[in-house]
Amino acid sequence: MLPEELHQHPVALALAGYQAQVVNPEATRGELVLDVPASQILPICQLLKHEHGFNRLSAVTAVDWYPQEPRFEVVYQLHSLDRNQRVRLKVHVGEGEEVDSVFGVWRSADWYEREVFDLFGIPFRSHPNLKRILMPEDWEGHPLRKDYPVHGNRYDYVENE
Repeated sequence: MLPEELHQHPVALALAGYQAQVVNPEATRGELVLDVPASQILPICQLLKHEHGFNRLSAVTAVDWYPQEPRFEVVYQLHSLDRNQRVRLKVHVGEGEEVDSVFGVWRSADWYEREVFDLFGIPFRSHPNLKRILMPEDWEGHPLRKDYPVHGNRYDYVENE
């Protein structure tokens, strides 16, 4: 059920059938914020792009809420250039769970999802090239996790001959 002030919001109304829940009914800074089930992220993104004009994915990032469960929150920032309207989608995932890639909806998701995978260890199902982007391929761990050692891990950047 939608809060009273969002009964006329076209995006909130469209997503009501997808079990998306409004996080902040005041629409912070003109931005609608929605909690989205992980199983619905791909169809919701397709709907928002093709039927509501959110033609720009401006960011995909994550938050580690350790020790809380589910541990991670994947955040998608969408922008409609025509209406200069923004929507933020939040997907909650536990340790080791996958999220569907939105690369097929917005090509810009390629690098954003790789960055989240590299720094948080959240895998994206059906991503065409999911590999590390900032850390060396043999790096152990994910530096933006809250349980990552504060002083980092020892790594030899130059191999001894």
